[in-house]
Amino acid sequence: MDRPLLIYTTLPDAETALSIGEALVSEGLIACINVLPGMRSVYRWKGTIERGEEVVAILKSRTGLREQLHAALKARHPYETPSIFFIEPASADEDTLSWITAETAS
Repeated sequence: MDRPLLIYTTLPDAETALSIGEALVSEGLIACINVLPGMRSVYRWKGTIERGEEVVAILKSRTGLREQLHAALKARHPYETPSIFFIEPASADEDTLSWITAETAS
C-alpha cells in the first residue's frame, strides 16, 4: 500500500486554491485540500524584498501519485516559481490512509 503524502504550497488567494483543489480531487490525484487563509509572507524575489498575503494549501494524497500530482499542480499554479513541498508522514491513521487510497484510486 502507498504511504500518505502531504503537499504544502502557497497560493495568492482562497478561490485559486479551491479551484485547483477541486480539479485535483475531480481527477483523483488528491483526496482533499485544506485551505488556510490569512498568511502573510516576506520574501526576496528577483533581488527585492517583498511582502504579500497568501493562503496555505495542504493537499492529501499518496506517494504513488507524487510525480503525476506534481506535474498537474505545477501546470495549474499561478506563480512563476511555486513553493511545493512533499511531506511524507511517518505514519497515518489506517482509516485515513484507506480513505485517501480509495479516493485516489484509478
